[in-house]
Amino acid sequence: MQPRSLFSLAEHLDRLSKDGDPLEVLAQTVEFERFRPLLTRGLGYSDGAKGGRPAFDPVAMFKVLVVQAQHNLSDARMEFMIRDRLSWMRFFGFDLGGSMPDENTIRHYRNRLTESGALDALMHAFEQQLREAGYLAMGGQIVDASLVPAPKQRNTQEEKAAIKAGKSAKQIWRGKPGKAHQKDVDARWTIKIGGKIRYRPDGTPLPQIATPVFGYKSHISIDRRFGFIRKAAVTSAADSDGRQLRRVIDTSNTAGDVWADSAYRSQKNEAWLTRNMLKSRIHRRKPKGKPMPERTARANAAKSAVRARVEHVFAHQKNRYGLFIRTIGLARAQAKLTLANLVYNFDRLTRPIHEATASCCSDGDVAVPD
Repeated sequence: MQPRSLFSLAEHLDRLSKDGDPLEVLAQTVEFERFRPLLTRGLGYSDGAKGGRPAFDPVAMFKVLVVQAQHNLSDARMEFMIRDRLSWMRFFGFDLGGSMPDENTIRHYRNRLTESGALDALMHAFEQQLREAGYLAMGGQIVDASLVPAPKQRNTQEEKAAIKAGKSAKQIWRGKPGKAHQKDVDARWTIKIGGKIRYRPDGTPLPQIATPVFGYKSHISIDRRFGFIRKAAVTSAADSDGRQLRRVIDTSNTAGDVWADSAYRSQKNEAWLTRNMLKSRIHRRKPKGKPMPERTARANAAKSAVRARVEHVFAHQKNRYGLFIRTIGLARAQAKLTLANLVYNFDRLTRPIHEATASCCSDGDVAVPD
């Protein structure tokens, strides 16, 4: 049996660093200390004059939420993993054998940030870091939305009618506080139509796969030049994509081009974009009962080459983070997705950002008439 080295832990951590600890890269890339004032204000920490056990460092706890979002872990599982992973402990600044947050602390911390609106403020604060680093919103913006599932609800027809009427869970399940606490009255059912629309020679569409989904919808816009999420919104799954266009448009983008799929095309949206001096590059719909004109099809295809970049963002979040809403209510779902968007931007910043194209503002789709 080999004798233990007094420096075995330090040597082990050094080996992790040499092998390329991604959390070390993240800590060196993102200025977490700049979030401290926002975190302290959002948490409402006292000065400690009343005594009691000292609170965990707010920046360390924010890092806990970041890693939790990266791995889609429950609070209970996160408590275990903090104690299990040496590289995580080093990133958080926790000492081996020292005090560490349990699942209730993690939940309480996230809820405080949610209730105070601090997560949105953190998103804006990181946007400032990006600007200072030279990552301005450039080249126009790409808008899209993606469904995020939540646990399905088993309700009677009367309960469903009450939910649609806008009643709260406490009003619907009077005298049953435990049941009301577990009911999500903000999420909705919708139908997800999958696959590319294909048409018969006579212009009629071929059948598509329709899948019912219960949950929420994440709406985002990314800048074309660097691919960071600049604006975001969260709604129930049943809300229309087009109605959220104005909420996710980033007016600070240095170019006025806006790419989106045909769900965002409407007379109101086109008029609003024009009034705000923005250039619509939204897909055109196929004429009802007629085949798609070749000119329009070529224009849409050229736009798709640009618009596809936003799909990579959702793919990264769903494949890497396993996006799923475990919480109850719109406010907490929004907190979950805001963290996912912020963490995506962190990951994006730690990866090499190549030039979008040889000239990001000489749009390839301009050559094709709209």
